[in-house]
Amino acid sequence: MKNAVKAGFPIFIGYIPPAMAFGVLAKTCSITLFECFLFSAAVFAGASQFIALNLLMTGMGTAGIILTTLLVNFRHFLMSAYLSTRIDKLAKKYLALLAFGVTDEVFSVLSFQKGQLSKSFILIVQFSAYSAWVGGSVAGFILGGFLPELLTKSMGVALYSLLLAIILPEVKKSFKTALLVITSGVLNAVLIKLGFLPDGWTIIVCILVISCAGAFFITENPHQEKSL
Repeated sequence: MKNAVKAGFPIFIGYIPPAMAFGVLAKTCSITLFECFLFSAAVFAGASQFIALNLLMTGMGTAGIILTTLLVNFRHFLMSAYLSTRIDKLAKKYLALLAFGVTDEVFSVLSFQKGQLSKSFILIVQFSAYSAWVGGSVAGFILGGFLPELLTKSMGVALYSLLLAIILPEVKKSFKTALLVITSGVLNAVLIKLGFLPDGWTIIVCILVISCAGAFFITENPHQEKSL
């Protein structure tokens, strides 16, 4: 248990600032405190939650938001599939619960552990992340009521900061990844300019097109490519 708490503590600390940013931003989107809580408690996916808020503000429908978050979070299927091969036999019956708690940071911590992963170790690490994210979201929503309006509205930049933090390390390691990111931005701008897609659907098209392009374009390990 001590090792699990030690492994999960950095995630707990790291999740609080972006979770609070999400809570503050959620308040500006005219959703209630309970809805903000459910957003983090039921979805538990940082980037997707920021994107969903942005899509809500653009007026996108429920089906479009669900499809977008599904595509953004599709990588979790791969991460969960890998971790399922690392857990002990006693934890197999808890696969659904353990899969829910998988995030990028949790996966990173768990994948670096040696040997089989016990149910208690995984749950403690995941609870560290989950409690910080849900608690931080609620705290940010409450705090947003006391912050100046100009400051709360500026929290929308948190979405772009979070996505850049995820993308930039890979862009610096791989020229092909950088090219795909730039192409995605150009394609999104062109689709918005053309205006023939409903609000918010340009991101869905970009995800599908760039993901398919990446599957064919990147054939080797990007970490072996020449860095930018």
